[in-house]
Amino acid sequence: MTENHTITSIDGIRVGHAQDEAAVTGCTVVLCEKGAIAGVDQRGGGPGTRETDALRPMHLVDKAHAIMLAGGSAFGLDAAGGAMRYLEEKKAGFNVGVARVPIVPAAILFDLGIGSAQRRPDAEMGYQACLDASREPVAEGSLGAGTGCTVGKILGIGQAVKGGIGSAAMDIGGGVRVAALMAVNPFGDVVDPRTGEIVAGARSLRKGPIKIGQGRFADTLEVMKSQVGRTVFGAAQRGNTAIGVVATNAQMDKSDANKMAAMAMNGLARSTRPANTMLDGDTLFTLATGRRKADVNIVGAFAAEVVAQAVIRAVQTAWSLGGVPALQDL
Repeated sequence: MTENHTITSIDGIRVGHAQDEAAVTGCTVVLCEKGAIAGVDQRGGGPGTRETDALRPMHLVDKAHAIMLAGGSAFGLDAAGGAMRYLEEKKAGFNVGVARVPIVPAAILFDLGIGSAQRRPDAEMGYQACLDASREPVAEGSLGAGTGCTVGKILGIGQAVKGGIGSAAMDIGGGVRVAALMAVNPFGDVVDPRTGEIVAGARSLRKGPIKIGQGRFADTLEVMKSQVGRTVFGAAQRGNTAIGVVATNAQMDKSDANKMAAMAMNGLARSTRPANTMLDGDTLFTLATGRRKADVNIVGAFAAEVVAQAVIRAVQTAWSLGGVPALQDL
């Protein structure tokens, strides 16, 4: 039996993908039909989200029944409706007396600049992702919400590298596990937090007299502070974003879940450079499914670690699609 090092190793979590490979877009659902204590942290300047206010402290609902991650920009939020239909059929949701209302927070990323901008994730695709959901190790790469993901766009999509969806998990002691699932589509570069080296990002440009970057990658920060950076930054594609879900089998209340989300976001800051720009809609959801006692500070610290690992997994497992090369093809 293959050991599971992905988010589905957390009790009560299933994951499903659906995609339109010809249009280069898709969605990924994280199902927890029995409900899980949920939180959120949203730091990017260009978000597209649904039901995030419901997850904050001092609001009535404390559990989510699914999280939907989708491409398609704001159009992709429709995919959450398919998950609601699926969960209603399973009689899962918040009991309001006359019905059960599934709570399905969602976040989208912009992938309209690759593939077809007219075909986006919709309710039918979201429903299909639910039908595909399983406890098996999560498939990673250019599928689901990662189908249209790209990395490093300061020099335009023509110099970008393929992003994707990745997952990582770890046992942090006492039977407590924490895991992350990330769809990686940032404006900036993906970097290895251990070395600071660029793993994937804007590729160096060599066109006639124009020479940007020294090695394989241009280094987005270096481009930003150069004259070229001041010239191209405003024109850079305004559609990026890293979105994801962190899950644990620890016991948490709603405030804990939101704190874990805030700490988990540090993993994104360590693994993407720059992070949380006005050109990104970076959003992280958290789910706590278990009853194991754990300090939120400890769980949050390792949540950041698995987020960073999942980000790197996403670009390492991606394959070329839509004319954008993956790392393995460079």
